[in-house]
Amino acid sequence: MVSSEIILETQGLRKEFLGFAAVQDVNLKVRRGSVHALIGPNGAGKTTVFNLLTRFVQPTAGSIRFNDVDITRESPVQVARRGMVRSFQISATFPHLTVLENVRVALQRKMVNSYHFWEHESRLDCLNERAMQLLESVDLRDFASRVTVELPYGRKRALEIATTLALDPEMLLLDEPTSGLGHEDIGRISGLIRNAARDRTVLMVEHNLSVVADLSQTITVLTRGRILAEGDYAAVSTNPEVVEAYMGTGHA
Repeated sequence: MVSSEIILETQGLRKEFLGFAAVQDVNLKVRRGSVHALIGPNGAGKTTVFNLLTRFVQPTAGSIRFNDVDITRESPVQVARRGMVRSFQISATFPHLTVLENVRVALQRKMVNSYHFWEHESRLDCLNERAMQLLESVDLRDFASRVTVELPYGRKRALEIATTLALDPEMLLLDEPTSGLGHEDIGRISGLIRNAARDRTVLMVEHNLSVVADLSQTITVLTRGRILAEGDYAAVSTNPEVVEAYMGTGHA
């Protein structure tokens, strides 16, 4: 069992695109069991860092360690199997499956043979109980039989969290989980993130500073691909460089 206080660490992480450095010398440490936020203006490199961490993009230089294992050259599938799972900025669900079926698809990954799409639906009924538990945890139990395309946007984001939790991640990476949501939905999704964080680590990119202040123990501020500042919300929000580079840009 891994007992290190740091669950995820990068050293000298750098990514260049045609000579342009989108991420430069990022040294990040995420504490186990914490909610850690990445913030910064548009173009700061936040999503590129997420892509690097989850191995959708290869770094130009630097290293990434998860649970003290070097994952720098591993594939996204290998990283997910290690327990670090990412949700995407745009809701990624199967629109023409029901809400329950979406969660069952995610749960199939744990089965000996995860590719059961051609088998009769009744063969997957063993997953229904756990799927319903997950739907209840994100307040979607009453929507189980609804076709996903019919859900309001905020409910689709909740479903995305349920399908991510179905993979039983040790660390959850959330890319702008409240993007495009109304006030009521923001409160609902924030509550779901808080519940999810009770027994796992969460790293999130988030523009809504009220959500960041409410949920995060540690905040890393990126600008122009570099770490500008790090600390809790009280320290970061009063840092003059952060105020100039981030909060003064109108992207809060």
